[in-house]
Amino acid sequence: MRILLLNEYFHPDVASTAQHSAELALALARQGHDVTVLTGRRVYDGGEQLLPKTELWQGVRIWRVASVGLAKTARWQRALHFASLLMTLAWRLLLLGSFDAVVAMTTPPLISWLAAVFVRLRGGRLIVWVMDLNPDQAVAAGWLRQGSLAARLLEGLLLKSLRSADRIAVLDRFVRDRLVRKGVPQGKIEVIPPWAHNAAVRYDPEGRKAFRERHGLGGKFVVMYAGNHSPCHPLDTLLEAVERLAQNTQIAFCFVGGGSEFQKVKEFAQARELENVLCLPYQPLSHLSAALSAADLHVVVMGNPFVGIVHPCKIYNIMSVGIPVLYIGPSESPIADLLRLGSSATWAYLARNGEMESVVERILAASRRGPTRSEAETQIAKRFAQEELIPRMTGLVTGTRTGGAVSDRLIAITASPGEQV
Repeated sequence: MRILLLNEYFHPDVASTAQHSAELALALARQGHDVTVLTGRRVYDGGEQLLPKTELWQGVRIWRVASVGLAKTARWQRALHFASLLMTLAWRLLLLGSFDAVVAMTTPPLISWLAAVFVRLRGGRLIVWVMDLNPDQAVAAGWLRQGSLAARLLEGLLLKSLRSADRIAVLDRFVRDRLVRKGVPQGKIEVIPPWAHNAAVRYDPEGRKAFRERHGLGGKFVVMYAGNHSPCHPLDTLLEAVERLAQNTQIAFCFVGGGSEFQKVKEFAQARELENVLCLPYQPLSHLSAALSAADLHVVVMGNPFVGIVHPCKIYNIMSVGIPVLYIGPSESPIADLLRLGSSATWAYLARNGEMESVVERILAASRRGPTRSEAETQIAKRFAQEELIPRMTGLVTGTRTGGAVSDRLIAITASPGEQV
């Protein structure tokens, strides 16, 4: 089959959508399919770096297009960036031939609509892989006003593309239910959680030691927030807890990654002269095991309005290394569903947004237990491994049902609340 994959980011970018789309593309290429990727030249975390216009990577043909290079800190900057990228993507599509299947992800907004127009003109199957949901995300974040002309236009074009899609992959039951309420036929939708990068991510004791020594974390209880710093994952409650624990010299907070809120974390720590905060950039996949293993407690945050809109993929890599997790967010969410599995009391701590005192109590409780790893956590993580979930995704793309009873039971975790496996 000739397969086209559309997404703003792709290998070698560090964005989650880039890594997951790259692993899907490689899996399809290894099955003998002719895979082409159309993506952007700019990297997720900004800067002036431009990736090559064309590349042949492990059998995957990559075409990259330009866009306006802006910081995307203001709404007009985001809008101009997305508009310019969509225009260059559309122009490049005009020069491509037909494909048997087109996989459209959800960045930039309207890319699935662009794919739907392309499929209508050239033929083929359309598969929409919903990694985050817009304009819902923009409305929930305050970037768009609910009911505005722009929001209604974006909503209408999204629904048009979803209703014309042959299949739709979503990350959890909350996104599925949200789409069904919008009128998308449930029979088109399949819940496929984002897989852990378990081929590259594992507990690394030597890497842990080296990372901690390199960054002056030796002898500390390290609380880490790693990944995208976004309004979808508000850090206010965690930062209040960081300030409250500033005098506890045994606890250090490490923020690793990037995104629009990363600079705010730096400014918060600098303004208050917090010596217990360390901020580091995104770590390449080759160094991710060491960075994640260096923590004693990982933090995953989900904003209340974003359930059914985004899905914090970082949880799966964290579980793969077996480090305890502090989840700050609503009790009805995909992360809460996941943490209810098995004997989560041994490795999971839960608190709600705004409950700073609860967050402080849970961090102190975890620090009293000291550095621990959970075998139960790593066993659950195996159910979200690449070998479990990538075959389901390739089957969705190619139209061939794959995965047996084990995979079907796995998907039930994210499809029904409270189910135990």
